[in-house]
Amino acid sequence: MTAPLIEGRDLVLSFGNERVLDQVSLAIHPGEIITLIGPNGAGKSTLVKTLLGLQKPDSGEVVRKQGLTIGYVPQKLAIDQVLPMTVKRFLTLTRSVSRAECEGVLAQVGAGHVIDAQMSQLSGGETQRVMLARTLLLRPHLLVLDEPTQGVDVSGQAELYRLIDEIRHELDCAVLMISHDLHLVMAKTNQVVCFNRHVCCHGQPETVRQHPEYRSLFGVREADAIGIYTHEHDHEHDLSRHVVAGCGHDHSHDHHHHAHDHVTTVKEGAETNQ
Repeated sequence: MTAPLIEGRDLVLSFGNERVLDQVSLAIHPGEIITLIGPNGAGKSTLVKTLLGLQKPDSGEVVRKQGLTIGYVPQKLAIDQVLPMTVKRFLTLTRSVSRAECEGVLAQVGAGHVIDAQMSQLSGGETQRVMLARTLLLRPHLLVLDEPTQGVDVSGQAELYRLIDEIRHELDCAVLMISHDLHLVMAKTNQVVCFNRHVCCHGQPETVRQHPEYRSLFGVREADAIGIYTHEHDHEHDLSRHVVAGCGHDHSHDHHHHAHDHVTTVKEGAETNQ
């Protein structure tokens, strides 16, 4: 197998007496899409910041491919409401880019009309598109997206997923995406990693398009972009890492009546595929 672009090995990190990363190992290979899911407070953003070198682990190591370029789209973009900054200015903060180049990447993400708008006045969806346009300028080997569809309805999520996939092909890059939605993920995800301070389990998403009721509900184009991840554990941890349930559970919605074809169960550190 090709060497990973980035790999975390046995990462441990505590804030005070609270362990946030507990022996976490995760590798991302060229061209693949990894979706990291888990509840709010599970440590997903901390794990990503540790992989990116923004947070130093207490133990373990992060190995990055030499010359690796990463495009990071954070969960929240802090734009000072008082400080004027147009979209064009934002795109040219870290590099010299012509207006024509800015117009080109904004057009690719369907946001050409906002080039002279103030960043602070953009909608959530427009901001995400501008951030994606910026990654096109950076041309990264790895695109990291922290909850890119937060606050967006299902149809809007599907549109963003299609856009992210187009950018992946345009840049020939890998994608690491964080989501707290335990059910709906990007259908072209290679691996969904369920995370709650440690890797609980992982597997592949089912594609909504396979199920007539979802095709009817979302529409065919949306169904092509969205997958459902249903999975089971032999145990469940609360945010303090205590075992709170001893039986398997399924994170799918009540109306998801479709069993996963590939369920990965974690039992005392050993994986078994069923």
